[in-house]
Amino acid sequence: MSLSNLLHGTKVRLTALTSTDLPTVARWHENGKYLRLFDALPARPKSQAELTRWLEERQKETHVFLFGIRLLDDDDLIGVLELDGILWAHQVGWLSIGIGDRDNWGKGYGYEAVQLALKFAFHELNLHRLQLTVFSYNDRAIALYEKLGFQQEGTYREFLERDGRRYDMYLYGLLRHEWER
Repeated sequence: MSLSNLLHGTKVRLTALTSTDLPTVARWHENGKYLRLFDALPARPKSQAELTRWLEERQKETHVFLFGIRLLDDDDLIGVLELDGILWAHQVGWLSIGIGDRDNWGKGYGYEAVQLALKFAFHELNLHRLQLTVFSYNDRAIALYEKLGFQQEGTYREFLERDGRRYDMYLYGLLRHEWER
């Protein structure tokens, strides 16, 4: 029997995120545009110490799988991907992804990284459902999730305010049998 490498694609691979990656992640946290796509919290830089604590906390959790997204060509860290909030009894978890530098957007890296994460979540972790939230102004992410088979299941109306304007946040879900089609 030949087993495929769950964490390697043709462009990227998913790896452990380590303390040596934190300067790169800290640089991404200086980019307000990245932060406003990735998180509802106020966009603000994070120090190396804050990110170190964050990484240490994530590594202790049994319901969190945190990955670095690395290019196969040169092993550069280009993003982070997380499966978290896993409710093992119900086989449900949350997915989040962020590609740090704008130069790496639109090249298919996020698509392939999420494909790898879905394979890992459904085949390795035996999850039944993955869900995520995305802000209504993040058109590229919405297109990505829908291309991968996620379905919009709900809307948190006027969930956040940015630059004096209200935006919705959408809930998307994907079931294993939908993904396997």
